[in-house]
Amino acid sequence: MIILITGATGTLGSQVLFSLLEERFSGIEKLYLPVREKKTISSEKRILNMFNSEFAPSFIKNNLKDILVKTVVISAKDIFKPEQFLNGKKISHFIHLAGFVNLSTRPEAKAEIFKENFEFTKSIFETYTPFIEKFTYISTAFSAGNIGGIISNDYLQMKPKSHRNHYEASKFASEQFLTQTGAAQNIPVQILRPSVLGGNITNKPSFFISKYMVFYLFAKFFYNNTTTDIIRITANSNSGLNIIPTDYAAKVIVKVFDTTIKQLNIVHSKTTHVTRGVSRILETVDFENFKLTPNIINATTGFESKLEKFYYETIGVHITPYLTSKPCEWDTTELEKILPIPKYNLEEYLGSTITFAKTNEFRNQKW
Repeated sequence: MIILITGATGTLGSQVLFSLLEERFSGIEKLYLPVREKKTISSEKRILNMFNSEFAPSFIKNNLKDILVKTVVISAKDIFKPEQFLNGKKISHFIHLAGFVNLSTRPEAKAEIFKENFEFTKSIFETYTPFIEKFTYISTAFSAGNIGGIISNDYLQMKPKSHRNHYEASKFASEQFLTQTGAAQNIPVQILRPSVLGGNITNKPSFFISKYMVFYLFAKFFYNNTTTDIIRITANSNSGLNIIPTDYAAKVIVKVFDTTIKQLNIVHSKTTHVTRGVSRILETVDFENFKLTPNIINATTGFESKLEKFYYETIGVHITPYLTSKPCEWDTTELEKILPIPKYNLEEYLGSTITFAKTNEFRNQKW
């Protein structure tokens, strides 16, 4: 197989890369990794730093020389010049993991979010159409928008009217474009949709995640708070937090990227109860001055403290739509057949992931 992976240094991308090398190494002929350069770190050095990090599996460290023989690191600025590095070969599997996770609801943010997600994906697919045999797109389980009830794997027949933010909308637009254009170009397109990503559940170190986002940012906000202000947090007691460990999501992707599965949601079969989950997060970061309420709080209703005002003007804008989502469950029947979801206590897992983040001062990995 000749494989190209975008976003290989990201939260999910790094775990997919690790799992792919561990589980499918013998079947890989060549592995192309477009990676952004940093001011003082080349693309190649970033991948080497990741392979040599304490978080890389022992398989990679023990077989690094052979892995590097099969790996071609490309500067991200050359990603739209495939003819320069493919040397006439076709990519068996293009796995598009790169994405711009921005949960902003501001109207002025829409253009940038669609540019980074939809327009970039569109340009990638159009550029590589002559060079690929299959395209796997990593979307999000929330691209269907704020819908309740039982959610199936088939989003493509839906017409969402209530996306919580531009990120969800940009991902859904990308799914629609890829499916339609792929069919027209006779290129198989696979859509895989992970839920909110949490720390490792089976890989070591336990609860590790390379970048702290979404519910981690919520925890970090209160962890960094030094006031004694009381805050009311809007949350729907019927809602749930669907969190899936990153290493599990990565293993599923590696198992299915070369199958005929067209759509798959990579989600937990159960959601963590919102009020209990929020309470567990705040207790873990030692923040006690909170009260959960179903009432919407904004400038019109008024704020009861400076912290409350700051919360609803910053992180609360992004988090509240998820804390007040319609109650739903994902149908994981097909997912469980592919790789059984690990069994663990959801609230204990949530607390442990935040404890791990606290230990690391919520610092992202910089490889």
